[in-house]
Amino acid sequence: MSSSFQIEGDESALVRVTHSNMKSFSADVRVSLQITVEAVKDKLWKKCGTCVDSMRLELYDDTDAKLADLSQDLRPFGFYSPHDGYRLHVIDLDPSSVTSGGWLEDTSLVDKYTISDEAFAKRDGTFRKFKEKWASQNPSSLDSKKQISEDCMKDLCANVKVGDRCQVEPGEKRGIIKFVGQAETLSPGFWVGVQYDEPLGKHDGTVKGKRYFECPPLHGAMVRPDKVKVGDYPERDPFEEEEI
Repeated sequence: MSSSFQIEGDESALVRVTHSNMKSFSADVRVSLQITVEAVKDKLWKKCGTCVDSMRLELYDDTDAKLADLSQDLRPFGFYSPHDGYRLHVIDLDPSSVTSGGWLEDTSLVDKYTISDEAFAKRDGTFRKFKEKWASQNPSSLDSKKQISEDCMKDLCANVKVGDRCQVEPGEKRGIIKFVGQAETLSPGFWVGVQYDEPLGKHDGTVKGKRYFECPPLHGAMVRPDKVKVGDYPERDPFEEEEI
């Protein structure tokens, strides 16, 4: 029986990606219907860390009902009839994967080197010693942090709101704005919290013990408003122009 499956040249689906080993991982990814399942896996590997050979994909609809196992690597993604709002679930089959064990999400599982404050104070050449010496030679600088207004860069946030797409300089890093306002664990003034499309950040929305927003590990950043441009900055997709 012949298949009636066809794909228009510019069709794609915006799907939400979840991961079997990372419960807090969630990313919206636009995927061309023309690329193969194997190419989709390669695209997701760059986002979640699970290698292509160890990845199995499941497709769920917008009611979270499972539709299919994407088991045929050479079939186009569009064969499985995905639509905007569907969920693509990544299952990591490698027991030794970097995503296993939960350590990418729970930093309490990572052994940390510690040193007592007394022992650290006896060390020479530390940043603390440098800072103390510099401060003693430049007493006027001690109040420099206090000189930053609590409303610093507030005016630049007038047209910035949570949910906006944006581009951050330097580096033209793209993402979505997740926080706008003052941050008690950072310097005075206004800050913008961004969830990058790629793992180009430093955290998961928690800065110095304070959670400002939720995002996948290494996708979060807190930047000053003058580094942020709001506009039509879609997620870059290296496969959108690829023809199968």
